[in-house]
Amino acid sequence: MGTARMTPGGRVVMVTGGARSGKSAYAEAIVKASGRKAGYIATAAVTDADMADRIARHRASRPAEWETFECGGGLKRLTADERFRQCGALLLDCLTTLTANHMMKSGLNFDTCGLDAVELLEREITADVDDLIDAAAGKLLVLVTNEEGQGVEPAYRMGSLFRDMAGRLNMHTAARADEVYFMVTGLPMRLK
Repeated sequence: MGTARMTPGGRVVMVTGGARSGKSAYAEAIVKASGRKAGYIATAAVTDADMADRIARHRASRPAEWETFECGGGLKRLTADERFRQCGALLLDCLTTLTANHMMKSGLNFDTCGLDAVELLEREITADVDDLIDAAAGKLLVLVTNEEGQGVEPAYRMGSLFRDMAGRLNMHTAARADEVYFMVTGLPMRLK
């Protein structure tokens, strides 16, 4: 698999790439290889039949003994859960969906809101991720995210703001990560 050895203090691993690049499968393999009690932080919510099917497929791919935490935001509250504290390895899938969740819950009209409000929201999202990274000290934490900005320019303002926030969150998270992998056609390339 090509991952580095576990250190006693744990590590943060970020796995990024395009849609259907193998990010989730690779992230799950890293967690499985750790041999630690695992927890899966699911950020997606069932919004339609297709999403329900995708969530079911993700669940089926994970070992049954993994703890599952459904959390679309407010990641710090997971620390109150004894099951979370007992996990030695955590996988969050994915930061991009987490960003979209924050946007939807914000109540902002992204067609008309000012950039100050968007910057405040971005700081809240970044703080949410930082809270999880800090709470996972001493554990293996694997964060999955979509690589943004390699596609076409979004045709609407909300799409552009989402791409920009998700891209900056990815850069921030990569800077905090011990390892970063970029997935292409199921193959990992280590960037850091």
